[in-house]
Amino acid sequence: MTNLPDFRYVRPTSVDDAVKALAAPGALPIAGATDLLPNLRRGLKQPEALVDLTAIGGLAMLEETAEGWLIGAGLPLAALADHPSLSRHLPVLAEAARAVAGPTHRAAGTVGGNLCQDTRCIFYNQSEWWRSGNGYCLKYQGDRCHVAPKTSRCFATYRGDLAPALLVLGAEAELASAGGRRNLPLAQLFQDDGAAHLTLAPGEILVAVKVPRNDRLVAGYAKLRVRDSIDFPLVGVAAALERDGDRLVRLRLAITGTNSAPLAVSTEGLEGEAWDEKTAKALADRLNKTAKLQNTTTIGMKYRRRVLLAAARRLIDGLWEQGKAP
Repeated sequence: MTNLPDFRYVRPTSVDDAVKALAAPGALPIAGATDLLPNLRRGLKQPEALVDLTAIGGLAMLEETAEGWLIGAGLPLAALADHPSLSRHLPVLAEAARAVAGPTHRAAGTVGGNLCQDTRCIFYNQSEWWRSGNGYCLKYQGDRCHVAPKTSRCFATYRGDLAPALLVLGAEAELASAGGRRNLPLAQLFQDDGAAHLTLAPGEILVAVKVPRNDRLVAGYAKLRVRDSIDFPLVGVAAALERDGDRLVRLRLAITGTNSAPLAVSTEGLEGEAWDEKTAKALADRLNKTAKLQNTTTIGMKYRRRVLLAAARRLIDGLWEQGKAP
């Protein structure tokens, strides 16, 4: 770890002031800092200014409406995990929030921070001394991706827990910039590039997530990690389904810890079918094609692929039983 670099500290009290401050060259947003601070200490970021979002009113909201839920980007993960109404109606979100790191991380970390966290790789998340000895990497200061040297892109992996759960729930992101506010499907907040995985425009911030109400969906999240107490997912999978008798009315699947972005897995043509060996095999084939695992962790990609497929099958089997009519 290195000393923190010199930077200006700005603490706006409104979204408008925050986006103005973030429009300055070299400015970065900060809230819980559970992701950003370790990167600063490793010399992975050299900001000119840190814009603290924690004084902005309304960013830590969680509101239930007739249409669904409005979740502020500044809401602490612990509050999301423990919210009684959300735990009752959308338990997958509480489940995913509880899966993040440890209790102190969840008390400080925020919904927006978890969604917008940096991608990770064993060649990137290292000390300055270690990285310089390896000639740096394509994600920061180098000119090659060490896990895939023959490619021209970075394969650092996205490892957020909330994103796949929100993707299967059909969530939308609300963004704010100097030009105003816009809404987009949450999937469009990300792109599959480890060095540039967010589609946020310069100075733009995530202010809220909108989750539509659908009481017929049953959903769950499964996370595999080395240490259950604190680690990022080696792989994570969220699923949501609606069952009518022996048929899948709807089926959604999303993954994390595999690619440079959280991704939805196509279920086109599987809805309307029974959840049986044939459907499970077809979904596993699509999951295999979507998950572009690389050796970005100390755990081999072949093992991670096997546990991903097993976790997805086990999760959907359980949801299928849960979705039976009473």
